Amino acid sequence: MDRLRFTALDVFRGLTVCVMIVVNTSGAGAEPFYQLQHAQWFGFTLADLVFPSFLFAVGNSMAFASRRTLPNDQFLLKVAKRTALIFLLGYLMYWFPFVHQLPDGSWAFNDIGQTRIMGVLQRIALCYGAAALAARYLPVKGIIALCAALLFGYWGALMAFGPAGEPLSMVGNIGAQIDRAVLGLDHMYRGGAKGYEPEGLFSTLPAIVNVLAGYLAGLVIVKAADHRTAVSKMLVAGVAIVAAGLIWSLFFPLSKRIWTSSFVLLTVGIDCLILAALITYTEIQKLNFGVKFFEIFGKNPLVIYLFSELLVISLQTFTTSGGTKLYDWVGIHLFQVILPGAIGSLVCAIVYMLVCWLLGWWMDRKNIIIKL
Repeated sequence: MDRLRFTALDVFRGLTVCVMIVVNTSGAGAEPFYQLQHAQWFGFTLADLVFPSFLFAVGNSMAFASRRTLPNDQFLLKVAKRTALIFLLGYLMYWFPFVHQLPDGSWAFNDIGQTRIMGVLQRIALCYGAAALAARYLPVKGIIALCAALLFGYWGALMAFGPAGEPLSMVGNIGAQIDRAVLGLDHMYRGGAKGYEPEGLFSTLPAIVNVLAGYLAGLVIVKAADHRTAVSKMLVAGVAIVAAGLIWSLFFPLSKRIWTSSFVLLTVGIDCLILAALITYTEIQKLNFGVKFFEIFGKNPLVIYLFSELLVISLQTFTTSGGTKLYDWVGIHLFQVILPGAIGSLVCAIVYMLVCWLLGWWMDRKNIIIKL
């Protein structure tokens, strides 16, 4: 089933990156559609599914590469290098563009002492590193046991060590306490309550399960006798895991913000169902509509994601004479004029996503694949 590595999996990754860019770059001037916003604290939206799906895809890719054996020292060096590189790129992305404009129009360097340490790429790096080690040294039953330990251990720690009566509060939960102690306030997320980090150290532990689940799903696909068998197993597993996540959410609410264990199960189950549908579409039904579009995103996902973030950061670095950031100005004075409201916000994001797709298209034409 080697083609799955280049079709269903690439389409899955590409779909994830595509939606991730749209979610992250909604045009200014109007409130985006609810499903394109992250749930405020508890709850679940389409936007909440994107990041865990990317982690699932990272694990899935590992399963297709697992047959390539490397000597132990080479394997450890490769994992360490990849983990460090992705983490460093994420850190530099938050420091970028390294300068900012002052009210008088002059420029000053961004203080590295106040640069955020954790983030999306950093979490991907840590989850990949931990999952790669587990996949190398643990049998399947050991990986399943590790997943259970991480999910139940995380639940227990939040409930046992959080403030009485509100163990899942934004700045009071044990994860936020650990982040403040280890990272420091100056190196934490500034988009919400002070002292809260959405990609924190402690909440990275259950996120490792998303990668490991993707790896286990990949093993099911690799070892299946045929595509239909793989799809059947993925569908059964997906429905069961979604049900388990919804039941657990009655006691441990769904929350991407602190990556609750019920959230992990729900997203893993949905990802199994989506991947099964894509295998059916590309491999069993042999349908091609839209495949190439998403494959282009899926072949260089981290590069295109990084480009999408750096480009919008660059645009937002410059302000108009009225003091509006450049990307916001485009959203307000172009897309909101043509299509007022949430539709205009969405179309702005889609156009931006297509600009990023053009980079992937050019790389595909040049046969450039960059593996970080």
